[in-house]
Amino acid sequence: MEPKYKRIVIKLSGEALAGKNGFGIDPPTVQRICEAVKEVFEKDVEIAIVVGGGNFWRGRFGEGMVKATADYMGMLSTVINALALQDALEQMDVPARVQTAIEMKEIAEPYIRRKAVRHLEKKRVVIFAAGTGNPFFTTDTTASLRAAEIDAEIILLAKSVDAVYDDDPEVNPNAKKYDELTYIDVINQGLKVMDSTAITLCMDNDIPILVFGLDEPGNILRAVEGERIGTIIEEVK
Repeated sequence: MEPKYKRIVIKLSGEALAGKNGFGIDPPTVQRICEAVKEVFEKDVEIAIVVGGGNFWRGRFGEGMVKATADYMGMLSTVINALALQDALEQMDVPARVQTAIEMKEIAEPYIRRKAVRHLEKKRVVIFAAGTGNPFFTTDTTASLRAAEIDAEIILLAKSVDAVYDDDPEVNPNAKKYDELTYIDVINQGLKVMDSTAITLCMDNDIPILVFGLDEPGNILRAVEGERIGTIIEEVK
């Protein structure tokens, strides 16, 4: 099947790389995720990845610290995850480049929009690390910002749950699943999908967001091929 999208941003949480361990990096889990990315790559889709760092550090861990310092520590943890993804992809013969919003030239390229786009055109996976380079912004916002900058057609938001619900489905078995939402629905209902800055950025730039479960093998490919899975967030057409 022909892919529906030609250029995508995949947003991965740091926790996704930890697997069942809940902390750090679980190599078999990273391998599985990268195999799914390779499936999409082989469909001639241009792929950018934004990865979080919650498997090592989250802002709330820094209680009592200066918020900016805690956020910078979180940005550094995303670089560790990005390097792990790059290494796994390259071992599968998928060319990958890490670009960081905080310069650390010995291990990664600095983020340069035109260079990132060129990598995509040359069929290299680009992994964006270190968030936006600024404290007080999440990696969700990074995904929205980078998607707008590189003209991505969609953000694939890979989660531990299979869609957006009106309540936590692991706590409330009667939680309602949404197949479709608008950006305003997400904001008005306070749904914990992405932070409001990220949602607003997507709304302003007309970038759809597909929320789906990462646990089921092949879901990333299904999403790229346009199969109706998870929850699509976009403007009413």
